[in-house]
Amino acid sequence: MSLIPEAFASSIAGREPQPYVGGDAWLRTLPATLDSLLDDWQLMVDGEPMFGECALVLPVAGAGEQSVLKVTWPHLEASTEHLALRAWDGDGAVRLLRADPRRWAMQLERLDPTDLTSVPVLEGCEVIGDLMRRLDRPALPQLITLSDLSSQWITLCSNGSAAVPRRFTEQAASMVRDLQHDDVDASLIHQDLHFMNVLAAGRTSWLAIDPKALAGEWEFAVAPVLWNRDDVTAAAHHVRSHLRLRLGVVCEAAGLDEDRAAAWTFVRVIVNALWGSDSKEWVTRMITIAKAMTD
Repeated sequence: MSLIPEAFASSIAGREPQPYVGGDAWLRTLPATLDSLLDDWQLMVDGEPMFGECALVLPVAGAGEQSVLKVTWPHLEASTEHLALRAWDGDGAVRLLRADPRRWAMQLERLDPTDLTSVPVLEGCEVIGDLMRRLDRPALPQLITLSDLSSQWITLCSNGSAAVPRRFTEQAASMVRDLQHDDVDASLIHQDLHFMNVLAAGRTSWLAIDPKALAGEWEFAVAPVLWNRDDVTAAAHHVRSHLRLRLGVVCEAAGLDEDRAAAWTFVRVIVNALWGSDSKEWVTRMITIAKAMTD
């Protein structure tokens, strides 16, 4: 059994460094990295490899327990994942068993592959809101801060794009300036917490995975709940009402300020539209969410 699926290798190949190592160079070293990790940690592969956009996950067994070995293509967003998981210590998130930051590797508890797309969307929103409340911790000093990140977005929005109406980019830049008047860097947050990044667990109902850690505020983290499961949004009788209902359910369960969550969601989807401005379909999808946050 090959430990590196062809589809995963194809998705990584050709990537430029972000900013550490390019995809091709990393793939050349990956077989030896896997062999050394399995040997050093005395693990045996006991299932089919799995993968996402940036990481290979191998089901493994060792020392009488089943777990998974996750090895990630080095990129900035993943550089503090192990720190966040260590801070949460299994409370609301997958438990970190061991980490080797030099090799971008982690051994994690094994969860059920069932994610929150398996439940009705509003039930999923409530679960995510509850997880946000459980995961709330003081920010770690090693993290990128929301104030720094959003300051870069002011420049991005000010430069704009012909594909995104100017009134939206100007409004997003203005919103960031207003939001930055408050302390926005106080909490350790998972900025990519959505339906596919929550898995079922034996020791509790649901746990978060794949944290993109940020020193920020949880209102900033609501947006992915609105732009994921877009098939449900497209089928909604009234799109704005559906999106606002998602927002409200998450905020109520998490104890968040709904107006701030709406403002940050507006900013994030306009930034997404600028990043993906070569896709008319993507821009339209993001602007639909932005309108729902302000109309």
